[in-house]
Amino acid sequence: MPKKPWLAALFLAFALPASPALAADAAPLAFPGAVGPAAHTIGGRGGQILRVTTLAADGPGSLKAAIETPGPRIIVFEVGGVIDMGRQTISVTHPFLTIAGQTAPGPGITLIRTGIDVKTHDVVIRHLRIYTGVDGQPKRSGWEADTFSTVAAHNVIVDHCTLMWGIDENMSASGPRFTGNSVAEWRAGTSHNITFSNNLAAEGLADASHPKGEHSKGSLIHDNATGIVFYRNVWAHNVERNPLIKGGGQALMINNLIYNPQHRAVHYNLMNLEWVGHDYVTGQITAIGNVMRGGNDTDEQLPFLMLGGDGDLEYYGKDNLHVDRHGAALPEFGRYGETQAKLIRAKAPLAPVGGYTILPVRDVETSVLSTAGARPWARDADEIRVLFFVAEGRGQVIDDEQEVSAYPKVKEVRAPFVEGDWDLATMEPKSGIYPGQTAPLPQENLSARDRASRTGN
Repeated sequence: MPKKPWLAALFLAFALPASPALAADAAPLAFPGAVGPAAHTIGGRGGQILRVTTLAADGPGSLKAAIETPGPRIIVFEVGGVIDMGRQTISVTHPFLTIAGQTAPGPGITLIRTGIDVKTHDVVIRHLRIYTGVDGQPKRSGWEADTFSTVAAHNVIVDHCTLMWGIDENMSASGPRFTGNSVAEWRAGTSHNITFSNNLAAEGLADASHPKGEHSKGSLIHDNATGIVFYRNVWAHNVERNPLIKGGGQALMINNLIYNPQHRAVHYNLMNLEWVGHDYVTGQITAIGNVMRGGNDTDEQLPFLMLGGDGDLEYYGKDNLHVDRHGAALPEFGRYGETQAKLIRAKAPLAPVGGYTILPVRDVETSVLSTAGARPWARDADEIRVLFFVAEGRGQVIDDEQEVSAYPKVKEVRAPFVEGDWDLATMEPKSGIYPGQTAPLPQENLSARDRASRTGN
């Protein structure tokens, strides 16, 4: 057995039985409440502790330097405030990484003028705010960053993050369509086994600097991406892609809230122009207990799910609620292309749904508005604005962050990271109280799984 802790963790990870089911049962959860095919990723567990000690964009002690360090690593923060990346996207290329934004002293960590692209595997990112923004760039001038995206990555969890003002998407899983010579190889070569949980993905910028023009998009799941889970997220004020699943993709949506989609909420599209020379692959969406609520920008009679393009979609839907801004029912299904693509209704979920706490749909809005986004115990002004406006039926699609706000300016805060105060396997505080928190989160705002983890049951 290797003597170094991170080598021991890797040895244990790769010594698990070859059967995926046995491996998943044997491995611990990444953290209490982790769900989906990526729930057991080890992230940086057992690796070195890297301390972020500066809010500088790069250099010693910076977040960027820690991310670029090879080998298993857990990134913790001894500083809180704003990191200005100056319109440079952060790329994660080394695997076995945990970014524990929850360890930062209040007000936490906010990244501005940037996005994060994860291009590797076994990554856990929690409690970060990322505010991309157009930053005064001319319309259609070429700055087109995603706020967060995976690129041919796998075993990734993004949990309790606030992702706003994207120029491309706010929260996506992407990669090449056709790596290899079979469907199995295509799916292995692009993003797979990605969980987005408890995130706020809001105010994608419409007519900003994206070269294609209007591009307010919530989430794109690219062709042949599989094992994609959306659990307890809030999408707000995105024109389209709430989310969009592309050809052959497979997604599970449980207890999400979609507010004020303009032209499309959930949609599926296998485009013939992108699949020339390849046989079509049927996509799959399972949607349980989701709420779509129209807002000030939502098209009249906008359906919950729309089918475009040429490929067929298998769909299982249960207990979903779709209403306009006045509470009147909206259609479940519609089309935006008159093609031969078929909606194939399934009689049972198309993805495993065990291990999730699934709320009745009338409980979803209140619950997720209480828990979505980074550090819900200490939200910033923009999180409060967006979430309160969702609750009140206010807000709109924007072209520029300056229409509603500006990049935050907060005082730098410092506090040491004390290893003994944290469970280093899960990066949860042993006391149950996060930095900047004055009392435990209200029990009614936590899932049953979270309540059990905090009470020891």
